[in-house]
Amino acid sequence: QVQLIESAGGLVQAGGSLRLSCVASGRTFSSYTMAWFRQAPGKEREFVAAIRWSGDTTRYADSVKGRFTISRDNAKNTVDLQMNSLKPEDTAVYYCAARWRSNANIQGDDYSYWGQGTQVTVSS
Repeated sequence: QVQLIESAGGLVQAGGSLRLSCVASGRTFSSYTMAWFRQAPGKEREFVAAIRWSGDTTRYADSVKGRFTISRDNAKNTVDLQMNSLKPEDTAVYYCAARWRSNANIQGDDYSYWGQGTQVTVSS
């Protein structure tokens, strides 16, 4: 069992930056592929970024490529999402997700564990 807790999001102006962090419980964090998803009001949940358990593969949604960076620190059991050049359309609740030793999948249904979500609002 893995528990995921996201850091607080926030309100930021367009063009600004924000860093989200997700801390995982347990001693086997290094064996979990981690991902970030988001859901805007009235929209489906969508994939944002993923990092494979081995750390050798990352994947990004086209909408965030070049602006967002996912990283992990196995010593601290954390996965971060650095978000730069934020746009109003990045406004959403962001969720951290985990799956045991999988590829960096982009389908939400592939992930077994989810955080509670954190709100990110980008003002224009």
